[in-house]
Amino acid sequence: TAAVPRPWRLFGAMCLLRLPRITQPLGKEEEEMAALMGQIELERSHYSDHEIRKLEEEERLRRRKESMYDNDDDEAPGKTVIMAQDLEDKWEQKLLQFKAASRITDADKNNNRTSLNRKLDSNLMLLVKQKVGNQELWLLPQVEWQPGETLRSTAERAMATFLGDHVQAKILGNAPYGIYKYKFPRAIRTEDNVGAKVFFFKAFLQSSDLSEAELTEDYLWVTKDELGDYLKSEYLKKVNRFLLD
Repeated sequence: TAAVPRPWRLFGAMCLLRLPRITQPLGKEEEEMAALMGQIELERSHYSDHEIRKLEEEERLRRRKESMYDNDDDEAPGKTVIMAQDLEDKWEQKLLQFKAASRITDADKNNNRTSLNRKLDSNLMLLVKQKVGNQELWLLPQVEWQPGETLRSTAERAMATFLGDHVQAKILGNAPYGIYKYKFPRAIRTEDNVGAKVFFFKAFLQSSDLSEAELTEDYLWVTKDELGDYLKSEYLKKVNRFLLD
């Protein structure tokens, strides 16, 4: 039997996100609230085991100074005793040697938007350059739906087309998060070929190393604020509706 004509071509697209790897810096109000909550917690807290041990040792030292002899059997001849203060001094030295890693990476300094190792405190979304008609546009990875597929499997195929099958990602749900519909130019538009509908799905990237990914096309990893540099305005509006930062 002849196939039923479809006036709209269907596409599945995958919004693949790399989640933040570090927390965002606190704002002024957040720092003040964190300091206040820390002070309240300190004032209402009980002594820790280490603090109790330190107080007991200070009490023993005080009694030892007041007495001419020591009845404490814990310090037998030849036995090494590590005091709580000794531990604190050791921890203090380790703290002085510790140096936190920079929040700014080399990819940030070079504005290398093909690297995953940038904007560590923000979501990054994969964009690829694809040919649509006679134009090359930055889009979310998308492919056309094929008979027998679900829209989710079409979006999964779009992701595999650009990244390969070995990349691990957690797909969120079976229903699309958004849809973008557009009509073809009048010169090529017909009753059986009116335009296209793109169904967006979301996924979280779980692979930390994409060195073996099959990214043969032009691609970028960008934040939500950077999407306006690449996506057309109507397309961007649809993406922003389901993209949270």
